[in-house]
Amino acid sequence: MSVKIRPYRNGGYEVDIMIRLPNGQTHRERRKSPFSAKSASLRWGRERERHLLIHGLATASDDAGPIKKEVPTLAEFAPRYMEGYAKANGHKPSTLETKRQVLRLHLIPAFGDKRLDQINSELVQRLKAKLTEHMANKSINNVLGVLNTMLKCAVEWGVLEELPVRAKRMRVKSPSMDFYDFDEYAALVKAAAAQSPECLVFVLLAGDAGLRAGEIRGLHWAAVDLRRRQLTVEHSEYKGELTTPKYDKIRTIPLTRRLADALGTLPRDCELVLYRGSEGREIPTSRQTGRTMLEKAQDAAKLRRRGPHTLRHTFCSHLAMRGAAARVIQQLAGHASLVTTQRYMHLSPGATEAAIALLEQPAPVLKPAEPTAGPRLGEIRETEGRQPPHAP
Repeated sequence: MSVKIRPYRNGGYEVDIMIRLPNGQTHRERRKSPFSAKSASLRWGRERERHLLIHGLATASDDAGPIKKEVPTLAEFAPRYMEGYAKANGHKPSTLETKRQVLRLHLIPAFGDKRLDQINSELVQRLKAKLTEHMANKSINNVLGVLNTMLKCAVEWGVLEELPVRAKRMRVKSPSMDFYDFDEYAALVKAAAAQSPECLVFVLLAGDAGLRAGEIRGLHWAAVDLRRRQLTVEHSEYKGELTTPKYDKIRTIPLTRRLADALGTLPRDCELVLYRGSEGREIPTSRQTGRTMLEKAQDAAKLRRRGPHTLRHTFCSHLAMRGAAARVIQQLAGHASLVTTQRYMHLSPGATEAAIALLEQPAPVLKPAEPTAGPRLGEIRETEGRQPPHAP
């Protein structure tokens, strides 16, 4: 009897168990350990060896091999994945809702009756071909991402021996950022001020401070310092639930004077800056309320209707057009990666104009390299083997 472990080809460890059963039969079993640590894998292998010696093999007959563990279908594994992986890892409510929609609308209809180990590359390609008929590549990648994490989770939990497939993501082009130019934004701010103080604050929080819509709905007065003219983004609202901002990036943003003045006109009888309800039952304003306020201001300013996130694009674009550094924009906007911020930097006049201006400068004069003092490399090599002359 022996229990050996060795590194598994896809990471982790393989446990190799060799035992002799009471009937004299020799049984060998090789499995991937459900644990990533070497010592834990060895303990698991010894427990498995003890179980086989006590209970024997689960076989249909004495001559048959061991019955393979039943692999669940994707529909059967989905609730376990959502509860034990997504929720257990503290995913935000918006992320959980996105995963539920991906499972309900795409993965379960396509693979719900398939065992996890039956999902192969051909089936994934068929799903991708179907989704391309009505979905953008970025949305398709969200579906494939959920499938990949489900399968990896199944391997980590010992449900699968190895990954049956790795879904390759679609190529995504860098999107063009839609934003208001300076005149359009000025007209929108004027129209919002004429509509209501709440509408003006909503527009300026997005366009002058770069807050996401959920961050605006979750903004508390305790995070606003009008004396120092700054606010701290530490909450985001989603369907009545407060969470941390996207990527958990809590950030402090200086206020423009007009935003500070607009905030100063609002009542402070509630913890939230923007809210709905009365008689002590104040709750965050709804997504539709913010969108409706913005659309009325857009109509009054005779602008095309665009979502609230366009104001956040406007914030980043105007900073880039005024010469702000990419790192500063990243910090103010709370971008996780500088790559996201770089999408706005083509608008910076200094970066492109300064580069083109280099072409109008006089051509550089290239001087020939002057010979260095001392012997050349070849002369050094020739003299390396020679003995120095004897002194007289």
